[in-house]
Amino acid sequence: MRFFIELSYNGKAYHGWQNQPDAITVQEVLEKALTRLLNQDIAVVGAGRTDAGVHASQMFAHFDFEGTFPEHFVFKLNSFLPNDIAITSISQVNDDAHARFHALSRTYNYKISVSKNVFNYDFAYVIKKPLDIELMNKACEILLQYKDFQCFSKVNTDVKTYNCKLMQAVWTIKNDELVFTIKADRFLRNMVRAIVGTLINIGLGKLELEKLHDIIKSKDRGEAGFSVPAHGLYLVNVEYPENIKTVTN
Repeated sequence: MRFFIELSYNGKAYHGWQNQPDAITVQEVLEKALTRLLNQDIAVVGAGRTDAGVHASQMFAHFDFEGTFPEHFVFKLNSFLPNDIAITSISQVNDDAHARFHALSRTYNYKISVSKNVFNYDFAYVIKKPLDIELMNKACEILLQYKDFQCFSKVNTDVKTYNCKLMQAVWTIKNDELVFTIKADRFLRNMVRAIVGTLINIGLGKLELEKLHDIIKSKDRGEAGFSVPAHGLYLVNVEYPENIKTVTN
């Protein structure tokens, strides 16, 4: 039987989601906890690959298991896991359901702190210079006109296409934070952080708004802006078809 597991994590201590040699990852820690608790080797497949230091308030992964879960399984699994990884729920799904390939969309937030805050410096990128949010949102409108985002992709990535269906891109102000929300069917490696860096340059007046068209059309990562630090980035939502889940434990 196949199960979806919904979780959240603080990515500060991890070298991203996906298993890597000689580096601790969220996937590795989760697999070890499931394997220990269920007494059989468990491999999980995530909805995506968050980079080192990136957080997730909602991530999904699937795994296969034949047997009966221990009583209060979610509670026990959370007890096995470190404090920076939390399980929200586990749901039985269709046997062919895939956490990555069946995701309809993914939504990320990037947080920028506009004032010094001793409680969020690990979780938001601090920029003390004033940003033109209206101009940055005009840049978001330009982003929504395109599909090919190669200029924002990490170079030498093994992908068949650089096309992404962008559904939302907007900056909002929440207290002393600027929050960038971006939603798409898929994302390229480093794409969100490169987009944010480019939009920051526009907001600072270092890059003309109309130049964004040329950057995107160039398909050249070197033409786009800098990549912002990972600690301000959050995977916040993954959407699936309504009929993918069958039973909740």
